[in-house]
Amino acid sequence: MTRKSFLHTAIGAPAVARAAAPSDTIGLGMIGTGTRGGDLIKDVLKTTGSRIVAICDVYKPHVEKGVKMCGNAEAKRYTDYRDLLADKNVDAVVVASPDHWHAKMLTDACDAGKDVYMEKGWTRTVEEAKSMRAKVKQTGRVMQLGHQGRQYAAAAQARELIGQGYIGPVTLVTTGRCGNTPPERATWRWYGYYSAWDRPDEAQVVKDLDWERWLGPAPKRPFSMERFWHWRCYWDYGTGVAGDLLSHELDYVQSVLGYGIPDRCSTLGGIHFLTDGREIPDTTSTTYQFDKQKCTVTFASSMNSAQPLTPEFRGKFAAIRFNRIGQDANDFEVIGERNAGKHAGGVIRKFDPAATPPQPSHMQDFLNCIRERRKPKCNEDEAFVEAVTFIMSAKAYREQRVVRWDGGREEIV
Repeated sequence: MTRKSFLHTAIGAPAVARAAAPSDTIGLGMIGTGTRGGDLIKDVLKTTGSRIVAICDVYKPHVEKGVKMCGNAEAKRYTDYRDLLADKNVDAVVVASPDHWHAKMLTDACDAGKDVYMEKGWTRTVEEAKSMRAKVKQTGRVMQLGHQGRQYAAAAQARELIGQGYIGPVTLVTTGRCGNTPPERATWRWYGYYSAWDRPDEAQVVKDLDWERWLGPAPKRPFSMERFWHWRCYWDYGTGVAGDLLSHELDYVQSVLGYGIPDRCSTLGGIHFLTDGREIPDTTSTTYQFDKQKCTVTFASSMNSAQPLTPEFRGKFAAIRFNRIGQDANDFEVIGERNAGKHAGGVIRKFDPAATPPQPSHMQDFLNCIRERRKPKCNEDEAFVEAVTFIMSAKAYREQRVVRWDGGREEIV
């Protein structure tokens, strides 16, 4: 049996739990090997049953970094992702490009018969999200969106407790993401990695970069070091805090509650501290309302304070408080409401690792699903919820109004 026939007939095959034979190995192409793309290479190397066979980036140093990191000196080098998609040795792709490329790359990958692991946020507009969801379903591809919080058993156990009514009706969920660094080391102003602050030589960057290809579907502009390295600071390429940080936290809320797209959203905030030419806010406060479930969810962000705001689910009888931000939350404690008449006050319960089976890593889940031809945890339907949720926040902020979700027409109004 060839690798291709194996991948397309292994329905019901066991999850990957062993070192796969060469004929079983899933060939992966990495599209985008900058800041996040480099970390995804590390995630792939921790899995079983895969091998990175191709690297693509429009910036030459990132290509060379990817080849060096991937453990395969024979990995093909590409500048145009469409050439990588045409590579017969590539079975699936891992996409870590700027957000403005996501819709086009996912569509082209699906049409090329490749399964797709894609970094968050999924895309920038509801129309793009609709077309992406339709394309995945039409082509039958496996699609995993990069929200690593879903790989931890703690979320599944919390969802079970809430479903059993253990903490009572949940009416308020609070989340947030905060940071506090010197202005000269401001969030999203790094150069190639989160801890890299030395500005590269601009002339050499221009020489090594295909700027027009990087811009792609974005508005045409002269080369800008800031827009290339710090694209999350500008509306042309993403949705700022919403698509980067809020998307992680609200996807985690979705993985626990499963409420879907909120009915209403408002967002206030502004550039209160990082007045360095960025367009997106450094401080935000977003409120979502789920009318049917009678639940309010809040997200706050600040780049002027690093005090933690971990996910907390408040019920009538108790609250579930997680230990870390949503993408890393792997533990929780349950705090009883002293006067509610059901539980004592203080910590009444903690996450029990033995009570919930261990989960595969997010990347391993993607590979398992390729073999078994089933939907991964953060599939196209969950990705659609994620995208609409954070797009609502960005739209509410930019238009300074309360926005609503029309589920019948699938439109933000």
